[in-house]
Amino acid sequence: MSSTTSRGASVSALYRAVWRWHFYAGLIVLPFMILIAVTGALYLFKDEINDAFYGDLRKVAPAVTDRLSPSGLSARALAAYPGKLKSYHPPAAPDRAATVKIVGEDGEKNAVYVDPYNGTVLGSAWDAGFAGSPLMWTVRKLHSLEYIGWWGNRVIECVAGWAVLLAVTGVYLWWPRGRKVGVALPRRTSGRPLWRDLHAVTGIYTAGFIVFLAMTGLPWSGFWGKQFYDLSYAAGIGMPDGYWGSYPTSTVLTGEALERAPWILERQPLPLSGPVAEAAERVPAGLDAIVEKVEGLGIHPGYSIAMPGGPEGVFTASVYPDDITYERVIHLDQYTGEVLFDMDLADLGALGRAAEWGISVHMGQEFGLANQIVLLLACLAMVLMSVSAAVMWWKRRPAGSLGAPALPADWRIPRTVLVIAIAAGLFFPLVGLTLLVAGATELALAAARPRRRAA
Repeated sequence: MSSTTSRGASVSALYRAVWRWHFYAGLIVLPFMILIAVTGALYLFKDEINDAFYGDLRKVAPAVTDRLSPSGLSARALAAYPGKLKSYHPPAAPDRAATVKIVGEDGEKNAVYVDPYNGTVLGSAWDAGFAGSPLMWTVRKLHSLEYIGWWGNRVIECVAGWAVLLAVTGVYLWWPRGRKVGVALPRRTSGRPLWRDLHAVTGIYTAGFIVFLAMTGLPWSGFWGKQFYDLSYAAGIGMPDGYWGSYPTSTVLTGEALERAPWILERQPLPLSGPVAEAAERVPAGLDAIVEKVEGLGIHPGYSIAMPGGPEGVFTASVYPDDITYERVIHLDQYTGEVLFDMDLADLGALGRAAEWGISVHMGQEFGLANQIVLLLACLAMVLMSVSAAVMWWKRRPAGSLGAPALPADWRIPRTVLVIAIAAGLFFPLVGLTLLVAGATELALAAARPRRRAA
């Protein structure tokens, strides 16, 4: 065999090996990709959807009169819905209601909306946290598969890793190799070639967005996200070590105490309010004084105040605006109002800032409507690619068979794919685990074929 023929066979074997892995990976994660894309597209417009469905609670008519005090608005909410004050959210704009989060006497969590100008209680809804409404809470839980709990988080982490590999292998399979049609634009044809072109051409324009969305979503994952957090912290490029100074800390993590915390701060403990010499002097500072204090510090509108969780707890003011440079978290002693911790984006290490920025773009916040539209198109493209992949498979598959691409006869080059797979598995451990399972299955099937022929 000539060197040219040998090289051609090797390239063909590599192509078939990549195609086979791309096929199996796509078939496995396809339904999850559709779920992530649809729910992600909806969540991009979280605020708009919440205003459309809950506008009677969230919006008010701006008035020329001064707003009532935070304590007065909270008192109105508690009078209508008795319980314990959990957090206070001042109006983010002149046409917005104040939101008072209350844990009811029955343990139910409610978000109570109050007109800030006249104190009228507009109504309440089940407290959906940062999602802003029960509807968007459901969308968010579906997007992350948190409905399934621990397993759901791992499944989504695995899907995100596979999405990166699908994008990379898809680019390899799309590469023209002298072909001039069905590369930049779909061919004007019908049947399986049209679906192939829709899948490949859409994919080449969307691959970068898929990788970006997968990688910026992974910090929330349970396994990969924790390892990434620990590595960034150890390297000093995440949350700066020793930022707490001399203040004692509690065993409560920031991510557990707040309905949303910066990713890099979620696993950091809350500080404790300092002791007061005389027990009689242990009178918590009023909400009005805390609001005045944090606004005097220049916190961005749209912030919230979380109430202290117990005698040693702290007030926490936090804000996560569309412009991530204004992100800020302030912890204050609940008795003296002293600032114990004040962190904004500039205080983070390089990786911490990059992660916060990536998450903000991932959620469609950073660049306004343009951010939302671009990622909406990316989500729609993901759905189109998933549907076209399913149609291609259905049209291609032989009767009674899965229709997977055939195993290459030359296993020397596919071993190169194995090396790449090992590297990918080390970077995405859960993907590596599924690769091992898939590889073992392939070897078992390959070993069984000669025995069946012999029989």
